[in-house]
Amino acid sequence: MRKFELIAPCHFGMEAVLKKEIIDLGYDVTEVVDGRITFWGDEEALSRANIFLRTAERILIKIGRFKAETYEELFQGTKALAWEDYIPKDGKFWVAKAASVKSKLFSPSDIQSIMKKAMVERLKEKYHINWFEETGDAFPIRVFIMKDEVTIGLDSTGDSLHKRGYRKLTAKAPIAENLAASLIMLTPWKADRILVDPFCGSGTFPIEAAMMAANMAPGMNRSFTAESWSHIVGKSNWYDALDEAHEIMDMSVETDIQGYDIDDKMVSIARENAKLAGVEKLIHFQRRSVTDLSHPKKYGFIITNPPYGERLEEKSALPDLYKTIGERYQALDSWSLYMITAYEQAEKDMGRKADKNRKIYNGMMKTYFYQFMGPKPPKR
Repeated sequence: MRKFELIAPCHFGMEAVLKKEIIDLGYDVTEVVDGRITFWGDEEALSRANIFLRTAERILIKIGRFKAETYEELFQGTKALAWEDYIPKDGKFWVAKAASVKSKLFSPSDIQSIMKKAMVERLKEKYHINWFEETGDAFPIRVFIMKDEVTIGLDSTGDSLHKRGYRKLTAKAPIAENLAASLIMLTPWKADRILVDPFCGSGTFPIEAAMMAANMAPGMNRSFTAESWSHIVGKSNWYDALDEAHEIMDMSVETDIQGYDIDDKMVSIARENAKLAGVEKLIHFQRRSVTDLSHPKKYGFIITNPPYGERLEEKSALPDLYKTIGERYQALDSWSLYMITAYEQAEKDMGRKADKNRKIYNGMMKTYFYQFMGPKPPKR
């Protein structure tokens, strides 16, 4: 079976979570850099990584790496790669995204254009044709240039892996599904513990938690670009990975996962999304204000993404809102609170300093993941 070096990009700050996921899937990590993990895998690994990884953004096949300080070096370096091993005569190929950091080549459109020309020149020589119809399967390319080192990957995923297929309806400022999963994985929460999201919006945190509780593979209900690449990864690998996903899923798990929102419409949207994800039986959604946040049991978890002035609430309302969050959390005996927000005054207004604070980039927005840790429950 063919071996690849695979690249899995992720949110900045989430590399350790993704690395653990890849190792748990059974693959050897070869490199960890800001925002991406590289690992070795075969055709089966390509299928399994797309279907099972919760925290990755996509899975790329690494085509090559070289140094380029000029466009001529970029052209020659790209042309030297064995594109004919991946792209057939009728393949539709383009550089879907170019990212450059601390490098002499920095214009994405120029990088994309030069690389496309180089690929065309290489394939013209190999296939002995002068014109490419590009009527066949899609082969999107992604390139990262860091300190003049060019890394090129063939995108096997298509739509980002955060698109699980269940979120047809969203809140105004939804958190990406793979980021929500990453944040839950940064907490000690397990399926037998209570989880409440008092600002659930379209339901992402509760739904991702329910999928984890049921051991439901996040990619089992969507398609991937590489499914049509039978010359690279055999169809049987996709079927085998899906069979494995169905075998390990356990919908009989008992959970106490709750999502609250002050907006009736959002509660309806969250319920519909949970239904589309197949986990509606594992979550209780209700209309409830954060001022009414309470729970009779101990040792629960609040995992949430409250407003921070970008949505729903005006900035002037934030001090009172975070003060209320602090008061309601204080009243919950033995609970833990994990909260992602871009609001800089969160700890001050809550009247409490977090036990840990982790900086995370949500897209280009700098956010903080505040971790208030309650005591561990006594052993049963």
